[in-house]
Amino acid sequence: MKRVVFSGAATTIADIAAIARENALIEVEPDVYGRLEMARVILDRAAASGQQIYGLNTGLGANLKTPVTDGIAAFQQQLVRGRGMGVGPSMQRDVTRAVMAARLAMLSVGGSGISPAVFNDLRALLNKQIHPVLPSIGSIGAGDLVLLSALAQTLIGEGEAEYMGTVHPSARALKMAGLEPASLGPKDGLSLLNASAVSVGQGALVAADATLLLELQRRAVAMSFEALGGNPQILTPAIQRARPAAGQVEEAEKLLALLDGSPLFETKTAIQDALSLRCVASIQGALAHTLETTTGAVEIELNSAADNPLVIIDEERVLSTGNFHTPSLALAFETLGLAIAQTALASAARFIQITGSGRHGLPRYLSPVGGASAGFVPLQKTVAALAGAIRHKANPVLLDFLAVSEGVEDHATQTPLAVAKCAEIVDLWRQLVACEMLAAAQAMDLRPEHRCGKGARQGYDSVRTISPGLETDRALGADVSALAESLRRL
Repeated sequence: MKRVVFSGAATTIADIAAIARENALIEVEPDVYGRLEMARVILDRAAASGQQIYGLNTGLGANLKTPVTDGIAAFQQQLVRGRGMGVGPSMQRDVTRAVMAARLAMLSVGGSGISPAVFNDLRALLNKQIHPVLPSIGSIGAGDLVLLSALAQTLIGEGEAEYMGTVHPSARALKMAGLEPASLGPKDGLSLLNASAVSVGQGALVAADATLLLELQRRAVAMSFEALGGNPQILTPAIQRARPAAGQVEEAEKLLALLDGSPLFETKTAIQDALSLRCVASIQGALAHTLETTTGAVEIELNSAADNPLVIIDEERVLSTGNFHTPSLALAFETLGLAIAQTALASAARFIQITGSGRHGLPRYLSPVGGASAGFVPLQKTVAALAGAIRHKANPVLLDFLAVSEGVEDHATQTPLAVAKCAEIVDLWRQLVACEMLAAAQAMDLRPEHRCGKGARQGYDSVRTISPGLETDRALGADVSALAESLRRL
């Protein structure tokens, strides 16, 4: 079985995806436990000195000035129960695992002061595949306390959890897996809750999915060049270097590699193609650059101590922070959504070019029989609907917040919402890529004398394993869905 080692540094989005989707086992380097133990000593010492420590001996939010002097350990359970206010559909299994893995990675850095035993209890949940039922609505991006409370509840044997495909009361799920409920010490509850693990965990999956889909979009573009008889000279390196906008040079190189062996370099082609083809290197280069930025933003969070309060081990002190606040992460995913939208709309435009009325020497609507045959033209409406949905979800949300907790929390980032809608954009984009590939493959069938470059041929072959060529009118919706699902698994 695949294994991922947490060291408190160098955790990647690929690590989170492996844990979330391949059930990779988590191992922890010994140095992590040394940091956890030292942070715990520093935290306990600070509390014993009489220092006010948020969430340990004080209330939270608007209750900041309320001291907690009795039942400090019991207060952590009260804190966990009192934040269980999430609503909405439960998160999917892979997202739940990503959230849990993200929190464990962040705790591995050592700034929370969490008890090593509770850290191990969280690790055991993942390795035993016990998944809390996490609601999806309840965080505005100023930490994910309300959503993560469901995770903490399962750890202490409350709430519900999925185990072996069935949802059980958490206490029963723990017992079935041979585990005992966690015993929370001072600040342990807050250490589990006060982080942006929902945004970071799901964000890691979104970034991983978008990275894969961009590679498949490149293959679709190569197919469209062949289908439309496009002019590949537009990808000439000297053209890209003349205006080396973000990602453009590298994107053109990748597209040229996919077109290697195509006769388009040897035959007469149009001087200039439609912009969705002619400008594809700059459109997709901008997306590739944005994806790098977004991946970097997620991986900063995975390998950082975003706790409040924070145990600063090197200085042996405990301070309140705002590190749970994630405006840069929210902005990264808002930008990523817009960058994907640009790329997706270009894909939609190429689909319309390929399936138009006898364009580029192709039969009308890509129908081999002609006459009253509808061919691919009804699918243009589906493509337009997908494009419209993407445009709608690309609208920003990071400024949509209200002041809460009696004005103490008067700013928010809406990062979980920005990430969630970006995930939806990726799903819609995947269906558009499937539509472009289907149309391009049909056009390639209608040019039997035309040999293709290696990347376009690979794309064609992957389409034809799912969907046969269109000979007479038939429903294509199921073909689009099946091909899109196959693109998710590649």
